[in-house]
Amino acid sequence: MREETKTKEIMKRGLWVLKFAAFGTLAVGLFTWATMLLWNWLVPALFAGPVVSFWQALGLLVLTKILFWTVGRGGHHHGGHWRSHYLRQKWSGMTPEERERFKQKMKDKWCYRQPESTSDKDSSASTV
Repeated sequence: MREETKTKEIMKRGLWVLKFAAFGTLAVGLFTWATMLLWNWLVPALFAGPVVSFWQALGLLVLTKILFWTVGRGGHHHGGHWRSHYLRQKWSGMTPEERERFKQKMKDKWCYRQPESTSDKDSSASTV
């Protein structure tokens, strides 16, 4: 009796995996087909670009995934909950002076700064 239960569980799990694989293949196929139709409708008319086949559209989707999406991180989380928790803990343990230094350091690193002097640009433009 116990072996029958295990066999049924294995069969049920196998069926679930098979359904999941079939649904995934169908979803990727439909998404690729939609990409191919949109590309072939818009790109040749707007940019005089080439018409693509189904496999080329799939290749474009894979290339897009590699270039623009996160691979293996589950979407747009980029580190997830543990990172924000860590930063919150670190922030709460800082003194106000440390917080200001941290803010300034992040601002210097990530924010755009105007050049201090525009005279360098003017002198290089006049010599050309």
